[in-house]
Amino acid sequence: MGNGFSVAALPSPLIRYFLFTEKKCKDEVGAPGIVVGVSVDGKEIWSEGLGYADVENRVPCKPETVMRIASISKSLTMVAIAKLWETGKLDLDIPVQHYVPEFPEKEYEGEKVSVTTRLLISHLSGIRHYEKDMKKVKAYKALKMMKEMMESDQEKELKDKGDKNNEKNDFAKAKIEQDNEAKGQNSKPVKKKNDFEQDELYLKEKFENSIESLKLFKNDPLFFKPGSQFLYSTFGYTLLAAIIERASGHKFLDYMQKIFHELDMLATVQDEHEPVIYNRARFYSYNKKGRLVNTPYVDNSYKWAGGGFLSTVGDLLKFGNAMLYGYQVRLFKNANENLLPGYLKPETMVMIWTPVPNTEMSWDKEGKYAMAWGVVEKKQTYGSCRKQRHYASHTGGAVGASSVLLILPEELDAESVCNKVPPRGVVVSIICNMQSVGLNGTALKIALEFDKDRSDIP
Repeated sequence: MGNGFSVAALPSPLIRYFLFTEKKCKDEVGAPGIVVGVSVDGKEIWSEGLGYADVENRVPCKPETVMRIASISKSLTMVAIAKLWETGKLDLDIPVQHYVPEFPEKEYEGEKVSVTTRLLISHLSGIRHYEKDMKKVKAYKALKMMKEMMESDQEKELKDKGDKNNEKNDFAKAKIEQDNEAKGQNSKPVKKKNDFEQDELYLKEKFENSIESLKLFKNDPLFFKPGSQFLYSTFGYTLLAAIIERASGHKFLDYMQKIFHELDMLATVQDEHEPVIYNRARFYSYNKKGRLVNTPYVDNSYKWAGGGFLSTVGDLLKFGNAMLYGYQVRLFKNANENLLPGYLKPETMVMIWTPVPNTEMSWDKEGKYAMAWGVVEKKQTYGSCRKQRHYASHTGGAVGASSVLLILPEELDAESVCNKVPPRGVVVSIICNMQSVGLNGTALKIALEFDKDRSDIP
């Protein structure tokens, strides 16, 4: 347990929920090992490992277990970009060639177009992901759009049947969402077609720097006109790493380690094979016969910025709380003038957590992608029915690993900030050593449960 707390010290409703969550997490994700961490109002109150970090040697998971955090790395990279932007060293809206002339100027359908840092951050640049076939990507997007239109028509039809059934319909919608997520969290996950069948995810080549790794995609055509469509792209973040190097004057990893030190994330490092990293887990998947196997060796040097870091739930909670503090500190300034500034300025955090038009949040269709975070905004359609809370999160999927970091801010008003200090809210981090596991829904349920019982937490 973190910070000297134990489950036994918590109120009985939360104890029951802990026991239920532990078993449910382990059973649903089918992972050999999983680590869960929770903080409330900046204080870590629960961190626990379940199952095995190393199956063969029967090494159990614990709060200090280090695992791949996959695409949560993008949220960490955003902090570096934001720091450079705040100090005037990086312009988000000029062509990337200003910083990285090695990246060729681009055309789309015969027209010269500009790729900017801002577009890269929100996956609107047109740069591809792991799938190289543009026709396959466009066909998938068209099919997805058609499916969403059909679902929208079905919802409208239900609505037109009468407002008397509103509460029933909302419950049914919630049940469908829960069932859909459960399907994605079966006991033995299989390879996800979009990513885990792509050869580039399993690269073994070591790249010396971000500029060198651009060769993987820099000469490929854009899949669409920048700014017009959303296409999630880890390679876009490889280009961002090169931009950070040029704008900062430091190697990307050196610059990130400085940030990790300042955030007190001392267990967070790049995922390299050679160094001895204490408490590092081993990584697993299921083969076609449904048997647990070790994942192959991969070198993630081509995507440090987009999915190449290792961390612990404790470090991720620290990071989440630093972001939440920066987001909320502006609300408390009048009530408490002695508050320290946030790591990022309040206006920066507001920009980062503002949903961007034309984007998607694949792990929660209610949300949009912002700047290296998915954001769901507060919404309630019907009285005494389902209430959608505002939260920010990012999930991750890597070879042999899945992750989520979710931040649920407390709903504050002018009166509620009196006699309080930021951060106010619940932060949940979950990491596991199994690929293709959906964790956002589980994290959100945990966060809402702790938020509901925050008055009972010691």
